[in-house]
Amino acid sequence: MASLEVRRSLPGSRRELEVRSPRRDKYSVLLPTYNERENLPLIVWLLVKSFSESGINYEIIIIDDGSPDGTRNVAEQLQKIYGSDRILLKPREKKLGLGTAYIHGMKHATGNYIIIMDADLSHHPKFIPEFIRKQKEGNFDIVSGTRYKGNGGVYGWDLKRKIISDGVLPCCPGWSLLCLSDPPILASWDYSRGANFLTQILLRPGASDLTGSFRLYRKEVLEKLIEKCVSKGYVFQMEMIVRARQLNYTIGEVPISFVDRVYGESKLGGNEIVSFLKGLLTLFATT
Repeated sequence: MASLEVRRSLPGSRRELEVRSPRRDKYSVLLPTYNERENLPLIVWLLVKSFSESGINYEIIIIDDGSPDGTRNVAEQLQKIYGSDRILLKPREKKLGLGTAYIHGMKHATGNYIIIMDADLSHHPKFIPEFIRKQKEGNFDIVSGTRYKGNGGVYGWDLKRKIISDGVLPCCPGWSLLCLSDPPILASWDYSRGANFLTQILLRPGASDLTGSFRLYRKEVLEKLIEKCVSKGYVFQMEMIVRARQLNYTIGEVPISFVDRVYGESKLGGNEIVSFLKGLLTLFATT
């Protein structure tokens, strides 16, 4: 009864998470980085603040892929500030792909839950306690942040990013020409709600946000999914959810606000758009 009173009187508080989340649970955050020198100190500070205020046991694993801008040096300084028990730096010599970055990071993770997120401030750590509560309430294998349900949304994206994330481009060959016209004819389209339609129809994933990369996994579930996935680049996140449904893993969703990066340049280019289209068709043909 005492624990119920705590939950009622202190919703969303540190004490609530301590009651719901046993001390044996530990959360390992995987942060793949490439040229994130300016963003990394901010995202790490926000993570440490969120975890500390919520009483969550955590570690942050930074996987830097040979960034030429000095990201690794910044990560080393952060390790000195917050301690090597909280900040683990596991660099690689060059860019080897997102999936292999997760594999590399998991080898060093001591948590029984894994959180994946972007290091460019697109994902705010304030949502992580809600992810954890959602997982505990439903005993989910995966909790995914969604931009397309509830009060979730996208802020600061240009048209190109909306096209690939929401699945507009493959819907009709002519649409790409309309979207890229000046001014864009489809600019008024409600991308964050309606343009995810094609991917949902083709793949029927049972989740509203396939291309998002802000998720919480049971560690053993993520390991199994990575073994099954064959995609690279931006299609990788989409395949993870599709394979999860094939393997009967349960998925919970938490609405999030996605904000475009403040510092640095987006790594999404024409090649990634082509890769997305090919990957979508491949998944449709093979799942």
